[in-house]
Amino acid sequence: MKKLTFLVLAFIFTGSIWAQDSFTLKMDHAALSVKDLDRSVDFYTNVLKLKEITNLTRKEGIRWISLGDGKELHLVSTIKEPVTINKAVHLAFKTVNFDALVKVLENRNITYSDWPGELHKIMVRADDIKQVYFQDPDGYWIEVNSVKQE
Repeated sequence: MKKLTFLVLAFIFTGSIWAQDSFTLKMDHAALSVKDLDRSVDFYTNVLKLKEITNLTRKEGIRWISLGDGKELHLVSTIKEPVTINKAVHLAFKTVNFDALVKVLENRNITYSDWPGELHKIMVRADDIKQVYFQDPDGYWIEVNSVKQE
């Protein structure tokens, strides 16, 4: 009986230690270093139709964009060091009206491509999702996917 009591107490004790180290992360925001804050805000609000929200830090040179579902994009113009950008580092969105997005890109002369880089090519993935890549004014890559039609 003593062994069983010891094992139960040991399990409870070690379980409580593990529980103290247990946590769950949820996405809060992404931040991008930008050169021209107004130009970047214009791109995200007028081209991508996202909504600017209040910058709760109230710091100059930073503006916030809502990504929906409580997620945010922080555009930061206060850091002056250069940023190395490649396509693997990108923001990804999805839309139910993919063709309308492509039309906006074309009307605004924004170059888009598939993943390999073929210009004005829409990629169709193996799961029938349409996909394009394009860049914001600072060269950050943006991926947009269609939503699977049921």
